Amino acid sequence: MTSVKHLILVTGPARSGKSEWAETLAMRSGKPVIYVATAHVDPNDLEWLARIEQHQQRRPREWTTLQVPLTLAATIRASQNSSCLLVDSLGTWVANFLDQDDESWERTCQELLESLQSSISDAILVAEETGWGVVPAYPLGRMFRDRLGGLVRRVGAIANPVYLVTAGHVLNLSHLGTPLPKLS
Repeated sequence: MTSVKHLILVTGPARSGKSEWAETLAMRSGKPVIYVATAHVDPNDLEWLARIEQHQQRRPREWTTLQVPLTLAATIRASQNSSCLLVDSLGTWVANFLDQDDESWERTCQELLESLQSSISDAILVAEETGWGVVPAYPLGRMFRDRLGGLVRRVGAIANPVYLVTAGHVLNLSHLGTPLPKLS
């Protein structure tokens, strides 16, 4: 596998500014940006549609947008070295696979990680931090939190830099922190 040109992870809590920071980094890349939206669009969910609209209004019109709720690894593998992929978000992508059993989920994660490691394009991934609060009272909530947390840790192990955005401030964790050993 070849090394990723630039793999950047931007993580943080809801409404912290993580998507805006990722968009800033994508603009700074100087490359054509492909915005990879991982959400399923439900025309009956007006609040979700308003969130999507807010993101769309912030993005430059020349950016290409792809709706990729499931085939993220294939999209990354098919990208060109002249582009910068902005994936928003890993949390939404994880939610799309909650029906998978643990073994299938592990294969899905491995496929994504391999696509990121072999990618020839720059990639910026946005991920939510959901594990800072109380443990969810229901099994599906715990599964989502644990799967997302595990995936973010694995992506963070191969990304550089890794940013934490909270309260509208950006911290470069790659400079401030010490990475844990990679998970086996």
